This record gives sequence, C-alpha cells and structure tokens, in this order.
Amino acid sequence: MRLLSLIAVFFLWLLHFLPLALLSPLGRGLGSVLYGFGKERRRIVKTNLRLCFPELDEARRDALAKAHFQVLGRALIERSLLWWSSPDRLRRLIRIEGEEKIRCLIDAGTPVIMLTPHFVGIDAGGARIAMIFDSLSVYSKQKNKVFDELVLRGRKRFGDQMLLSRQDGMLSTIKAMRRGRPFYYLPDMDFGRRNSIFVPFFGVMAATIPGLARLARVTDAKIVLVTTRVLPGAEGYCVEIGDAWDAFPGADVETDTRRMNAVIEDAIRSMPEQYYWVHRRFKTRPDGEAGVYP
Repeated sequence: MRLLSLIAVFFLWLLHFLPLALLSPLGRGLGSVLYGFGKERRRIVKTNLRLCFPELDEARRDALAKAHFQVLGRALIERSLLWWSSPDRLRRLIRIEGEEKIRCLIDAGTPVIMLTPHFVGIDAGGARIAMIFDSLSVYSKQKNKVFDELVLRGRKRFGDQMLLSRQDGMLSTIKAMRRGRPFYYLPDMDFGRRNSIFVPFFGVMAATIPGLARLARVTDAKIVLVTTRVLPGAEGYCVEIGDAWDAFPGADVETDTRRMNAVIEDAIRSMPEQYYWVHRRFKTRPDGEAGVYP
C-alpha cells in the first residue's frame, strides 16, 4: 500500500510541471472516470442533489452531478500545484478579491473568522490566504500516512500557519484568534450528533456545528465569508472575500446557525456544481427519522 501511495505521489509531482491548460482537461477526464466507476459516491451526490434541489428534474440533476465530478477531478489533480509549484506561479493562478477587508479588521485588533464552506477549491483558497496572513485552521488526519504527511506539509508551506486538530478544543482556537490569527473555519459538514444542533440546510434538517456563533460571542470576532471559485479552462481560481457581517451573533444560537446555513446556501447557488456533494451531509438524522442514503 505504501509503495502504491508513493507511486501516486510521484505521478502527482510530475503533473505539477504541466500548464493549467493541460491539467484542467486531465482533471475533468479524471472526474468523468470517477463518476462512471464511483458507484457509491455517485449515489451520495445524487441523493444530496435530490434533497437540496427538488425543483430540478432528474436530467438536470444528473447533469449537475456529472459537472460536479469533473470539477472535483480538477481539484484533485491541481492539488499538485498547491504542494509543489512556486509561490509566484500560485499567485498568478489563484487571484484574491477583498483581502483588504480582512487586513482592516486585523489592523484594528478585531478577531476574524473566515467562514469557508466546503467548495472543491477550498485548498487553493487556503493556500492563497496563507500567503498573505498567518492564519489558523483545523486539520483532519488522513487515513493514508503518506498522503497525511503530504497534505500536512502542503498546508504549512506558506507563512506561519497554525493547524489544530478537532481534539484540541475551543480554548486553543480562542487564544490564537486573540493573538491576531484569522481563523479559516469550515463548519458545514456532518460531524455527528455530539455538539451539533439540527437546523435546515436547503430545507432539510441537518446536524450542524453551532460553533460560529459561540466563537464570535466569546472572541468578539467579525465574520467574513470566504469562497474559492474554480474558473473555466486555464483561468485558475478566484478567492472571494465578503463584507463583515452585521448584528452577529444575535440572541439565539439556533437562529445564528440558521443564518450561517442560509449564507452558505446562497453561495452554493452561485456555483452549485462546485460544492462538496460527495460528503454525506445528511447522514445524522433527528430522532425517529430514517436515513436518507442508500
């Protein structure tokens, strides 16, 4: 297994020498293969799309699923750029809009939470942010040791990045934010019943971590939405930073978490094929409700 992993890593390393004009169609081709042979993940994606976009007919959802796998394939192959390409090349490939919004908050001594939904370009966005800010993020250990070491090294390539595990707890996060590190925060996955509440996501009750409101309350942080868009062809990526939220947190954690999900929904509607639909977002169900995945 280790030998196969090392061969795969060598192949990825070779790919990073190619121009994006060649990597992009290779990635889309890989995505088409994954769509064809990844029966289980294809079912998960189609289930998620059926639940979140019931207004679409089956043909349109199938087309959306195929487009998702193609852009996912691109993101997988183009990680080679994030791991080995020079900073100058990455600055050309990943443009960023609105970085001054975060800079102004940091300069004013205001803690910042970058709400970062799971779009497939999220790693490109994280790398570009790391070139500008000494930030904080949470790291999930990979099952494959070779790729775990590679992903970890890639996440720490730029600047003085601080990576915490989910087991480190909120106190370490709070301390880092108060020392001026903006938090690249990804709370939009199903992490199980523990510490989650059920709020709607595209009208479906979803187990959701309410940490955004709680962190904002404890640290007096401002929230900015950060999304990374995969651009067509060889255009690369665009990291888009929104304005700081007003009147957040409010008086009620559930209402605040509903607001977070609604913001994420709006972002998804602007590029629905690019959200991470291969994740079982509705795996944890409210008491008495049957599972939704085959």
